[in-house]
Amino acid sequence: MGKKIVVLTGSPRKGGNSFAMTDAFIKAAEAKGHTVTRFDTAFMNIGGCRACETCFKTGKACSFDDDFNTMAPAIEEADALVFTMPVYWYSVPAQLKAAIDKMYSFCIAGRPFSGKEAALITCCEESDPSVMDGVRFFFERTAALVNWANVGEVLVPGVLEAGAIEKTDGCAQAAALADKI
Repeated sequence: MGKKIVVLTGSPRKGGNSFAMTDAFIKAAEAKGHTVTRFDTAFMNIGGCRACETCFKTGKACSFDDDFNTMAPAIEEADALVFTMPVYWYSVPAQLKAAIDKMYSFCIAGRPFSGKEAALITCCEESDPSVMDGVRFFFERTAALVNWANVGEVLVPGVLEAGAIEKTDGCAQAAALADKI
């Protein structure tokens, strides 16, 4: 039986390298019978968490109404979450980080959030793989904190120009990640 997978992207560059890996993952996951819902956070209006702790008290995940509230039901129902992004200044892009910060709403409200599977797909410009450590460490610690099963990570260094990912096995790795969910 297929699983419900939510993919959250962090790149504002359509047609970029992380988008290519995301597309490869989604195509493989859907071919396996999974249902995939994709949210491209860079093209959504998501403000940062204000730590007001009024989550779900208005009937919405966030009391400050923005596009996170359209994502929240899918995130809550998901069996697996997949985070895809390029590395920005050795960390998670701000657009995606805002959505991740607002996931605090599930924790504060005691909503179903733990026990999901989670995966990371990321790439960076520099050829040094340690450049991705900030994203990798952030993802791994978050997964441990909220009790997600880390089913895999695709970390591809040395890609900047759109299409550079095609000179690597990044898309093949991303597609293979669908086998682990």
